[in-house]
Amino acid sequence: MQYRTLGRTGVQVSTLVLGAMNFGKIGSTTQEEATAIVDAALDAGINLIDTADMYSDGQSEEMVGKAIAGRRDDIVLATKAAMPMGDERNHRGSSRRWLVTELDNSLRRLGVDHVDLYQVHRWDPATSDEETLSALTDLRRA
Repeated sequence: MQYRTLGRTGVQVSTLVLGAMNFGKIGSTTQEEATAIVDAALDAGINLIDTADMYSDGQSEEMVGKAIAGRRDDIVLATKAAMPMGDERNHRGSSRRWLVTELDNSLRRLGVDHVDLYQVHRWDPATSDEETLSALTDLRRA
């Protein structure tokens, strides 16, 4: 497996990433199957796992969390926010309020105390770039 440095972080990530979008009801993946997929990826040298809050309404994050239990230090864990999480008008977007709230929700679903890469899933025209970037900067420092 080849590895590259993630931006200017010094963190080495595999050039292949395990995307977990199909974990859960989207891909009809069971927990047993998700764990087997994660195991195979780690055995192949993949160390970056990517998921998102909205994949199967959070089920993907829950499944990833169970699959990586006890192996958190071996994994570079990425998740995303901004897409709608239900019908509530403030449960989406890239406002400080939502990014902070949803990171807490993601950490709970994943069963971890931090993620290595927190991404905005899409640009939010209702929120200024300054608001979004300020929130992400503050979360990084927390």
